[in-house]
Amino acid sequence: MGKPTGFLEYKRETAKVLPPKVRIANFKEFRTPLNKEKQKLQGARCMACGVPFCQSGMMIGGMASGCPLHNLVPETNDLVYTGNWKQAFLRLSKTHSFPEFTSRVCPALCEAACTCNINGEPVSTKENERAIIETAYENGWVTPQIPEVRTGKSIAVIGSGPSGLAAAQQLNRRGHSVTVFERKDRVGGLLRYGIPNMKLDKAVVDRRIHLMEEEGVKFVTNVNVGKDIKAEELLKQFDRVILACGASNPRDIKVPGRDAKGIYFAVDFLGQVTKALLDSDFAKVPYELAKGKNVLVIGGGDTGNDCVGTSIRLGAKSVIQLEMMPKPPVERTPSNPWPQWPRVLKTDYGQEEAIAVFGHDPRVYQTTVTEFIKDKNGNVCQAKLTKLKSEKDPKTGRMMMVPVEGSEEVIPVDVVLIAAGFLGSEKYVTDAFKVAINGRTNVDTKPEQYQTSVDKVFTAGDMHRGQSLVVWAIREGREAAKAVDESLMGYSYL
Repeated sequence: MGKPTGFLEYKRETAKVLPPKVRIANFKEFRTPLNKEKQKLQGARCMACGVPFCQSGMMIGGMASGCPLHNLVPETNDLVYTGNWKQAFLRLSKTHSFPEFTSRVCPALCEAACTCNINGEPVSTKENERAIIETAYENGWVTPQIPEVRTGKSIAVIGSGPSGLAAAQQLNRRGHSVTVFERKDRVGGLLRYGIPNMKLDKAVVDRRIHLMEEEGVKFVTNVNVGKDIKAEELLKQFDRVILACGASNPRDIKVPGRDAKGIYFAVDFLGQVTKALLDSDFAKVPYELAKGKNVLVIGGGDTGNDCVGTSIRLGAKSVIQLEMMPKPPVERTPSNPWPQWPRVLKTDYGQEEAIAVFGHDPRVYQTTVTEFIKDKNGNVCQAKLTKLKSEKDPKTGRMMMVPVEGSEEVIPVDVVLIAAGFLGSEKYVTDAFKVAINGRTNVDTKPEQYQTSVDKVFTAGDMHRGQSLVVWAIREGREAAKAVDESLMGYSYL
């Protein structure tokens, strides 16, 4: 611990952020990191607690507390404080595959579990992590790790999202030959087409992909396993297969008028925008998707927020974001104590931008859609909304949200973006490999294991645990790689 009184002497400070009305002019990242000296002082705020919940990654109250990767947080924070950047990078690399991704998109489970939360603000561990990895890239410390010896074993990874990439990286470095199959035209999965560029610049993704290619990982795009190539072929060609296809089956809104034109799943909309930008090298912005239109976003999570920010950049006339649940409290309640994940109101970048542009928070709580109304050409033109209230189900005793009679209203809508989450893996993939699935349509395995019901087939990421965070996907990919390595070699030191 470099500075025992650091948390008392220095206030939390984070990256400078461009004003909302400035940053919405493009799709570039809009955070300017602190300089090295200021970042060191943020490292000094870490208390090196006797019980560092920040790196625990355990479930408390049904939610994760601390980093699922078990990053050695107090150690890296101390190395930041002392300016030992290379050692900080080496220490972070022991547990983490892609700090450049999580330091941009992770909700910072480590910070939520920081002891400083008890009577102050947490250590800015997420930004310290970003400073470490970007300093490492700047100084040429992030180099291809090419295995000296190859094992002669081959693995196919289906899906190039964070879990698939993490598994591929680990297994390749172990000496196995790894081929990653991606059904889209570019590698990255969720990182590429599910997260907007202003949140995760795609050049950051490409930088890592190029490194992995230099290390020997082979990427095959535009191949949809289960359709373009049969599962049986892969099982004959490769010694092991890892299914890391994500929870890519979006939850739909089944109400009258759902078949109207202008209604999209959020992930399709976000992917379409990113693809248009990448195809034109950011020269052409697909304004036609939302410019001058009334946009309705259904869903209050991170994806819903991304839809808000994207719609504003595309010139939307108005944006409304519906949330079924009540508005969260501003501060923790007694029933949600530290180190549980704080169930409090979070105003993210997209909502901040909506407030700046339209003068009000776009979120409307305890509200749902009951009908979409079409115009004469079949386009959505209105949405019928109704308020909800919490009520106990007399049969089950569980609380549920039910409509409030007489609360209906009709609003003008030109574009609807459904960001209501995902139901699990896609049936054609699980059917192709004949793997067992559980009640949530995720690929079934024994607890804390990654071997599926089919010999030689493993799984990882959202396809295994259900819709979750990038940091959990990386953890799953690393753990699945260890399981595959052990099944091939009889032991593993991954």
